[in-house]
Amino acid sequence: MKKIVVLTGAGISAESGIPTFRDSNGLWEGHRVEDVASPEGWHRDPARVLDFYNQRRKKAREVQPNRGHVILAELEDYFDVTVVTQNVDDLHERAGSTRVIHLHGSLFESRSTKNERLVYPIEGWELKLGDLCEQGAQLRPNIVWFGEMVPLIEVAAHHASGADAFLVVGTSMAVYPAAGLISYVPYDALKYVVDLKIPDVGALPYLKTIQDKASTGMEQVKKELLEWIA
Repeated sequence: MKKIVVLTGAGISAESGIPTFRDSNGLWEGHRVEDVASPEGWHRDPARVLDFYNQRRKKAREVQPNRGHVILAELEDYFDVTVVTQNVDDLHERAGSTRVIHLHGSLFESRSTKNERLVYPIEGWELKLGDLCEQGAQLRPNIVWFGEMVPLIEVAAHHASGADAFLVVGTSMAVYPAAGLISYVPYDALKYVVDLKIPDVGALPYLKTIQDKASTGMEQVKKELLEWIA
């Protein structure tokens, strides 16, 4: 069974109604990124950070996976598929994908500010000041913030290095280290980029770009991948 690795970004979730990372004025849902997605922002105002992610979590609970998510899950009927996502929502899992690597963490998990190995599921949509881990420390969102290490990048790179096909779906390829994963992909692997605005990934061999949103662009990719193995 051929191995497909998919790198997804904000574009695929935007079709489900989740706001993209930054809008045109450089703000993230009205907030400076430094205030809500950095260790410094957390230390300055943890209540604001918790509220920001509570609202994002509440929104994510209200939306549904779109056809782009579902197609990636359907590909598991024909391929060994690993989804590497920069998104912190759970839309891939809800669509049916069974192997998902969340590079930037999960909106639906908390972790201890004292011991990062202590990770807990978040029931409902709120994480509040005073919610403590078993060692008595405040819980924070289990999100990789700017300036923090991306612990799963090596795992993702290992998968990319063994891909027979590598798909880039709904991402600007502007955020590292995620954007660097394509450099691990074998020379002779098929490569697809699907986005309304095609990012610059360099002059790669066996590369096809599809300027479209994920839901419809992935229909074409699925058709071509099934023809590839027919």
